[in-house]
Amino acid sequence: MDESSLLEVLGDAGRAVAEALSTVTDWGMSGQREDQYSLDLAADSAALEVLHGAGLAVLSEESGLTHSGAPLLAVLDPVDGSTNASRGVPWYATSICVLDDEGPLAALVVNQANGWNYEAVRGAGATRDGRPLRPSAAAGLEHAIVGVSGLPGTVPPWWQTRALGAAALDLCAVAEGLLDGFCSYGAEGLGPWDYLGGLLVCQEAGAVLAEAADQPLVARDREARRHPVAAATPQLLGQLVRFRKIS
Repeated sequence: MDESSLLEVLGDAGRAVAEALSTVTDWGMSGQREDQYSLDLAADSAALEVLHGAGLAVLSEESGLTHSGAPLLAVLDPVDGSTNASRGVPWYATSICVLDDEGPLAALVVNQANGWNYEAVRGAGATRDGRPLRPSAAAGLEHAIVGVSGLPGTVPPWWQTRALGAAALDLCAVAEGLLDGFCSYGAEGLGPWDYLGGLLVCQEAGAVLAEAADQPLVARDREARRHPVAAATPQLLGQLVRFRKIS
């Protein structure tokens, strides 16, 4: 499957999730797993049908690894920002990143609240609704607006903080220049479905990333947890990583 066809499949999956969410009447907890909403299950079922139908293996936050023998692996968060969705906060997304033997190949992050559609293909750039993305030129913390998942243990040195509640979209915001940087905090860290889609969008837009504990960011394990740090420029990334390691 070529990259153009792959993006079409990811788009179909994103639209299937949107349709499923439009019919959800129970916006409460699923009762099957802590922090899982009924909307997560509806979205997962819709996305899996499309992705499996295209012959992809899937690693989903909600259903784990399925169709594991396929050559391409779609790392899926059916609804990143489920709590936002359940409360009507318009910052939640479907995030899908397809991995091949070399790593991230193609990604879709679609804000299901407003339809913003972020796409990236390895070596071919990143777009939102067809418009090429570019990060900001921020090189110093003193004027930077930084998104966080979790909270720093000490007062951060950057200008302003945003805790928006959907890491995939937060990373896309760095790629687009809406945020200057992003840091993951908290003991648990993020699962690969939370950040891999945004990671490829950032990389293809020209933003830079690191892992706070120097672990590989590309993970294919359901139990893997990472603390990604993203920034508009290498200078800003270095400052964010240094502060992240002491906070």
